[in-house]
Amino acid sequence: MHVPTLIEKKRDGGELDAEEIGEIVSSFTRGDLPDYQMSAMAMAVFFRGMTDAETAALTRAMLDSGDVLTWPEDSPPKVDKHSTGGIGDKVSLVLAPLLACDELWVPMISGRGLGITGGTLDKLEAIPGFNVNLSQPEALAQLERIGVAMMGQTARICPADKKLYALRDVSGTVPSQPLIVASIMSKKLAESLDALVLDVKFGSGAFMKTRKEAAELAERMREVGLAMGVRTAARLNPMNEPLGRTVGNALEVLESIQTLQGQGPDDLVNLTLDLASEVSTVSRDTLAGWLSGGRAWEKFVRLVEAQGGDAGALEHFDRVHPAPIVREIAAPGSGAIDRLDAGSIGRASLELGAGRGRAEDSVDHSVGFSRLAKVGNRIERGETVGVVHARTEAAADQAEAAFLGALRIG
Repeated sequence: MHVPTLIEKKRDGGELDAEEIGEIVSSFTRGDLPDYQMSAMAMAVFFRGMTDAETAALTRAMLDSGDVLTWPEDSPPKVDKHSTGGIGDKVSLVLAPLLACDELWVPMISGRGLGITGGTLDKLEAIPGFNVNLSQPEALAQLERIGVAMMGQTARICPADKKLYALRDVSGTVPSQPLIVASIMSKKLAESLDALVLDVKFGSGAFMKTRKEAAELAERMREVGLAMGVRTAARLNPMNEPLGRTVGNALEVLESIQTLQGQGPDDLVNLTLDLASEVSTVSRDTLAGWLSGGRAWEKFVRLVEAQGGDAGALEHFDRVHPAPIVREIAAPGSGAIDRLDAGSIGRASLELGAGRGRAEDSVDHSVGFSRLAKVGNRIERGETVGVVHARTEAAADQAEAAFLGALRIG
């Protein structure tokens, strides 16, 4: 295989066959194909796209690059959810324990922050001691005990995706539809699921900017899932303002805790229930009762304990990762909020340190935004429209300026 020739073929709009795609993926996984060449191929795919056949071949090659989870024949139905990414999207932390209340198994394999969007693993690791690195035997034992496990990819599950995921984040190729489809579906199909719900976002804080793009992505992912024998549903959801009232790892965990204790913001609660209803065996009303009544909270505490986390810290989580600088942002005028741009808030959070500029970067759990005003709220001049959590005064100044630039009051 002459890699430059294949890069040129895709760069010029040609179609790669399944054998060529399989060889590229396997070579990259082995380490024979260097990052710079895979970055060039990803950029060619970004600009030229892939046919349905190419996307399916890429998904299959990434799935076949490692192990597939196997479950006992008499085990409960296995279900999961995936979001294409958003700002303030902490749904997984609420939904996974909620679905486990339904006597389902939720073997949720999640990722880290990608571009301006936060990652479930980064949020879970804000809980002291929480271990996201479970082996398959450990995950199985935990599912048998409590019905839910939230973990990262092991070295043996879709290793090609794990390598490419990190490369996309720092090479400007995150929004490529074929790469998104293959990344999401290879990981989820490796879970050997019975049902999957896809939360496909569109808007300024999403990879897909328009509803049309999101609908196309949702349909391609749904077709791949159905072809692999997984009951797959997709919902389109706007991401023009942050979800809930927080953005940032520890801040989002705190809001998830509040939601599991029946005190969550309406938009987060409603989206969680909408998605859970697609794969649950009970009614939306029953799910809402489990969420507001504390049953899902009890399951979350058991999840944290099972994965080595400090469950006691959940009761005072607002004090676990205090930022050195906490500053209220005052409204510059009075009226109704017409916009709080999710993309701008995501970029500001990234600059604060809540995300990664390079694959090897660590994230700062303490920084971000809280007490976010919502579109449609009426506010008075000087009223708090958000709070910035920062490491330094200079970082807080920059974040406040970005926040006010994202805000529009009618």
